[in-house]
Amino acid sequence: MADKPYHHGNLRAALLTAAEAELTEAGVEGFSLRSVARRAGVSHAAPKHHFGDTAGLLTALAAEGFRAFVAAQTAREAQAGDGAAEKLMASGLGYVDFACARPALFRLIFTSRRIDESSDELVDAGSAAYMHLANGVMAMGGREGDIAAFWATAHGLAELMMSGRLAQIADLPEGERDAALGTILRRAMP
Repeated sequence: MADKPYHHGNLRAALLTAAEAELTEAGVEGFSLRSVARRAGVSHAAPKHHFGDTAGLLTALAAEGFRAFVAAQTAREAQAGDGAAEKLMASGLGYVDFACARPALFRLIFTSRRIDESSDELVDAGSAAYMHLANGVMAMGGREGDIAAFWATAHGLAELMMSGRLAQIADLPEGERDAALGTILRRAMP
């Protein structure tokens, strides 16, 4: 049986999509380039050729994860009022939305030791995510400590929601859930 060719359409996007599916199913410990290639329907050499090694692919996936993370916050902000407080609240809700919708990717970007933290792409994407949050806090007149307080609160809520520790909030209808999370986030706002 001949190997599958690795050239098709947008290989990078196909590999990153397959990589997230593999990460979600197998976790970072069970993650393998061969499984990603199989999921993407390409030769086993394609991921290595494109990303170098497992760390290279996970790093690229983490950078994409940070961009998707900001997009989730921005999508929530687009539905909010025009005020800085409304935008920041929406950003915090988008933070939690992303974590609950894509927990494996959320954990990869924030806790994995299998990514190359010196990668320019990852540093740029992570910095943009931090600045998005920081700018929202600063728009309300906040300072560095306020950024840390809001970040810690949003991140803590995301972790608690993902782990099922806030079932009393998670099980509420969406509007009530957002209001309950918003009450907590508001306490950390400048």
